[in-house]
Order: sequence, then structure tokens, then C-alpha cells
Amino acid sequence: MIDLAVEHVEATVGEENERTCWGCGLRVLLPSNAPIFKCGWCGAITNQRSRKRKDKSLWWRRWRDRCFVSVVSLFMLFILGGGVWAVYPVVFSISYFCGIFHSLVTAILAVSTFTTFGLAAFRCAGRPPDIQWGSYPVVGKGDLEDYTFCLYCCKPKSPRTHHCRSCGMCIDYMDHHCPFIGNCVGATNHRHFIIFLISSLLSTMYVAIICSYAGWHIWPPLRFTSLARPYAFGNGSVLRVVRELSLALLSSATLLSARGIILVYLIVSSLSVQIGLTVLLWQQLCYIYEGETYLSHLSSGAGGRSGERDCQNLVRFFGCPYAFLRYLPINRSSRKRHRK
Repeated sequence: MIDLAVEHVEATVGEENERTCWGCGLRVLLPSNAPIFKCGWCGAITNQRSRKRKDKSLWWRRWRDRCFVSVVSLFMLFILGGGVWAVYPVVFSISYFCGIFHSLVTAILAVSTFTTFGLAAFRCAGRPPDIQWGSYPVVGKGDLEDYTFCLYCCKPKSPRTHHCRSCGMCIDYMDHHCPFIGNCVGATNHRHFIIFLISSLLSTMYVAIICSYAGWHIWPPLRFTSLARPYAFGNGSVLRVVRELSLALLSSATLLSARGIILVYLIVSSLSVQIGLTVLLWQQLCYIYEGETYLSHLSSGAGGRSGERDCQNLVRFFGCPYAFLRYLPINRSSRKRHRK
């Protein structure tokens, strides 16, 4: 009877599939031939179906990102240089105090925009921390919980880490890869990226306002003095206004100087860029408010939100001190609920 029992156990063990965990090196017995399994000791997830694919377009992505960064840098320099050349003589001719104020605002916006752009574009987006793996005595119980193995970097990858094929490395808390900064947006430069969007939005708004103000003074036909007198809107009055407005625009276009053309271009380009910046900034702030990133929002789209909507997510993201959090009404209500 004992021999039969031993043979039955050996037969049962033989039917089980033995796999090796990449995280701790322990052997795992699986009841079926499952390609994806989780280690009961370290918590690492092994996916035997994943294969490393050869990426032949990595050089193309890097070259594309460098081109985008160069174009964005040249555009910002053109906006700054063109604005200084076209606006400063007009503003200082109107009022010396207005010129000094314009110089201070321009310097503050230019320094903040270029600084945050440099930090977001040329700073590492977030290299994941090194962690011990591969041997049982070193890896403790649950040290690699829900970790997967990156075949490209040959390192453990946490659940919030993603491998960027454009950068060729794993990024901690990756939000997305932005070609306009030629870099990923991750744990290290996400705040700088958001501040860059805010600073760029304020700068384009100020450029549109100050260029419109300067253009109003160097483009006298646009004042439409003939249209200032009141009309008795009767028969043909609307057509008369449209006709005189069209004639004023055509005559003004022929009198445009080089400074006027630059001002018109700055107004149109700044207004166009504002639309894209507003949409992108609003989308990013919504994700931060929900406690998510763009990639986590995509992965949790079918199963609902993975984060919790809270204004404190925005406060913590921008690095406000904890003393400020105590005065938030939402924090007071949450503390009352915990007390109850």
C-alpha cells in the first residue's frame, strides 16, 4: 500500500509543470502549462509568451525627437526675438513706464519658459531604482510584488514603470512620450512639463495682447474712424458697414510694413498655439486630479478608474507643504469621516 501511494504522488508531481521564477530563482509547480504565472514567494510575474522584438526604427524616433526639439526651440526664439524687435520701439514710444513694465514681464516669462523647457527636455524622465533580484537568499518575501521582467533592459519592472521604445529605457511613473520635448514625461520631469505648459500658455496670451496693442498704434487705418459715427440701421446700413470695413482692411494691407507683418504673424501663431496648449494642459490636470497618468488611464479604461479623484492630488503634485493641506476643506471633511 505504501509503495502504491508513493507511485501515485510521483505520478501527480510528474503531471505538474515545473517553472523557474526570474525574480527569486525558486522553482514553481503549476497544475497546468500556464505561460503566465506569479511566484508565491517574491510576487514576481513571469510571462513566457513575451518575446523581445528587434526595433530597427529607434534611430528614426531619436532623430525625429531632435528635429522637434530644434523646431520648438527656434519657434520660441523667433517669438522672443520678433516680439522684441517689433514691439519694443512701439511700446517705449507710447510710455517709458509701459516699456519698463513690458521688459520685466517679458524677462520673467522668457526665463521661466526656457528654463522649464530645458528641464523637461534634457533631464532624465525617471530612472527606476535598482532592486535586488535573481537569487532566493537576497530576495525576501513580497519584495517583487507584481513586478515583471523587461526584456529590453533586462531588469525588473514595477507596475508603474513602462519601457519607452523611443528613449530605449524604462521610465518610472511614465505618463507619455512627448516628441515636442524629445523626452518622456515621468516621475522626475512631470512637474517641470506642467509648469512649462502653464508658462507657455501665459506667454502666448501676453504675446497676443501686447502685439495687438502695438499693432493698434502702428496700423492707423484699422481704427475705422469712418465707422465710429452712429448708423441708423435701416435699409442698406449693414451693407455699408461691411463695404467700408472691407475697404479699410484692403487699404491697411497695402500699407503694412515689415514690423506690421511680424506683429500679425505673432498674433496668429500665438492664438493658434494657445488652443493646443489649453487642451493639453487641461487633459494633464484632469489626470493628475484623478490620481492617474495617461498610460494608467488607458490601461484602466475598461475596468474603470484606478485612482481617486481628490484636490489633494494636485496639491501634492506641485509640492505644496503638508501645513497647507490642513487648511483644505476636503482634508477637514476626510479627517472627520475617519474620526467617526
